[in-house]
Amino acid sequence: MILAQATTNGGTASLLAILLSAAITDNILLTRFLGMCPFLSISRQLKPAAGMGLAVLFVTTCTAAINSALYWYVLVPIRDSGVPIPAESLSLILFIVVIAAFVQLMEMLIERISMTLYFSLGIFLPLITVNCAILGASLFMINRELKGLDALVFGFGSGLGWMMAILLMAGIRQKLAKARIPAGLEGPGITLIIAGIMALAFIGFSGMIKL
Repeated sequence: MILAQATTNGGTASLLAILLSAAITDNILLTRFLGMCPFLSISRQLKPAAGMGLAVLFVTTCTAAINSALYWYVLVPIRDSGVPIPAESLSLILFIVVIAAFVQLMEMLIERISMTLYFSLGIFLPLITVNCAILGASLFMINRELKGLDALVFGFGSGLGWMMAILLMAGIRQKLAKARIPAGLEGPGITLIIAGIMALAFIGFSGMIKL
């Protein structure tokens, strides 16, 4: 049953529907399986997981809005004016440059605010640059033809969904540290099983909200 539907063509999209769709029914991690590497590696403890989640949320929100503006108000008008440019190919380059700039900013901020968090995130903080979840959010936004505030809300919802997923996983893994787990399932085995169960739970919401 569809509880809400956001109309992006020929009308103003419902911001709440966009937010809920990006965060829950179309969760970029648990339904699209993007950004799994840092999700599985950083989710051992809540504090590093929260730090990584906030970093992804910040970068995804900001880059989605900027990338939307670059695509719809720079690349598309140039292409439509008759200039033979491959807008889709150039958009990938621009998106990655914008993401890299924000990741660098985020890395400097975290280093100044909390060295403990900075070292706990380790190599995965600069790797946000190539986190497919962040780039995927910008590409999905373009596919849905979201612009302006709609794009900003979609980016925030995508980052929020990723953050929510990694926090849930971190909470479960901390509880499992005191549980008796069969030797063959310790470590990555039980983690992937939990991720699969979480994905099934989120996929169960599919169809309730559509963009």
